[in-house]
Amino acid sequence: MKEVKINTDIIKLDSFLKWSGAVSQGSEAKIYILNGEVKVNGETETRRSKKLSIGDIIEFQGEQYKII
Repeated sequence: MKEVKINTDIIKLDSFLKWSGAVSQGSEAKIYILNGEVKVNGETETRRSKKLSIGDIIEFQGEQYKII
């Protein structure tokens, strides 16, 4: 599991995927999210504006990312 530090209290899901380096562009993140390819805390998430906070776990393309 990769730990990703954020500099704010919350971050939107699409922004997180870009921040963590999982995708290179926000538009790429949008497509993956809308296609149901991203999970947040074990649940498929299709809202790209889903607010994430410290402790959340994001699963994407076989990788897990924990926000710290």
